[in-house]
Amino acid sequence: MITEKILLRVLKKLLFQMAKQTGFIKRKGKLSAFEFILLMTVGQMSMVHPSLSGMVEAIRARISRVALHQRFTAQAVEFLLRCLKMVVEYSVFPERITPLALNAFKRVHIFDSSSWDINPRLRHVLPGSGGEASQANCKLQLDYEYKSGSLGFCALTEGIKPDQAYSSCLVDFVDTGELMITDLGYFKLSVFEKLAAKGAYFLSKLLIGTTLLTAETLEKIDLSATLSRFIGTTLEINVIMGNDKNAVPCRLICFRVPKQIADARRRKLLKEAKKKGRTPSKHRLALCDWTLLVSNASSELLPATVVFSLYRLRWQIELIFKQLKSVLRIHCSHTAKEYRLKCEILGKLIMAVIIHGIHSSMNARMWTTRKREISLDKLYKRIQERAFSFLQNILHNVVTAIKQFLREINRLARSCIKSRQPSRKTTLELLEHFHAFSIS
Repeated sequence: MITEKILLRVLKKLLFQMAKQTGFIKRKGKLSAFEFILLMTVGQMSMVHPSLSGMVEAIRARISRVALHQRFTAQAVEFLLRCLKMVVEYSVFPERITPLALNAFKRVHIFDSSSWDINPRLRHVLPGSGGEASQANCKLQLDYEYKSGSLGFCALTEGIKPDQAYSSCLVDFVDTGELMITDLGYFKLSVFEKLAAKGAYFLSKLLIGTTLLTAETLEKIDLSATLSRFIGTTLEINVIMGNDKNAVPCRLICFRVPKQIADARRRKLLKEAKKKGRTPSKHRLALCDWTLLVSNASSELLPATVVFSLYRLRWQIELIFKQLKSVLRIHCSHTAKEYRLKCEILGKLIMAVIIHGIHSSMNARMWTTRKREISLDKLYKRIQERAFSFLQNILHNVVTAIKQFLREINRLARSCIKSRQPSRKTTLELLEHFHAFSIS
């Protein structure tokens, strides 16, 4: 399934070509750029509790832990950042997941963020919310392109910066004919307007309180009153979001949710409002009966029967963050040194991009040939189990190590296949099913 050519394409660029772009390739003491990049990627993944002494021992370098500590510099951060950018470029393979429901879109971008607390002494670099909350916090903005299964690194920002403040940057990642899926944190009318202007598409939840006008008469819509009179389960309305400054024509697709889900939403809303000393309006409570989505994609490109399942793709990036934290432990660092923190995070992101490159190739071929999927969770764990032996082998001989690694991964591919549950279809299976339903 995975060929030697594919992995060599990524790792050779990562381990050799990238190092030549910076002065970091020169040996400093007893640590080469080759050993440094291995240490920050495979080495960190192979150790449950990475430490300086453990890292030195892992690569058998003739260097002390203090000397290694001094290697975490601004130059090292720049080196790893260049490595990350290059491995992102070279880890996108031709094989793609192509469910029929997504044929209309060249690419499907899912944007989201995850944050975690760091050493309080770094609050001047990456400030947190302060007060009783964290003093220092960093946030990772991530782009996951679903059809190619690739990660696109966006930014590492301070935790105090809201997602909406970053949403304007997302327009640069989405081209004509591509779809962007985001949650409410990125909801911004000016961003939707720019995407529509460049011929791109968006799918998002509706931010309650956004002005809605009918597309035909430009009359203001009383959403709760409109939905209270509707007796069906799915309502679609052509609307204009916003005002004269940011007027965005789109479709509003409303899905009625089961009573238990609506009641749970109301309890959560009341609880959150009570903490802030407020009382939610009847209008807001009534809307808990519905999931409200907006998109500028036409019903021909994106039928209402597909919209809800397509929005569920957003949870794919939540699973990625889960792997970054549970397997790569991207949030586990107690250092108070800015450059070491950034080196550790960038190294783990490089490893994540490589794993996703392997997964996307395996998954696309498995889906094309057998309509089965490879579990990302299982693949992360299988690679982690073999990371230390791979580190030792690659330090000895790169090509031989890669051949051994590929034989092992391909042998384990079957154990990473997702189990079939007829009563609980995967999102990919649902996209195929509902698309077939919508055209029948």
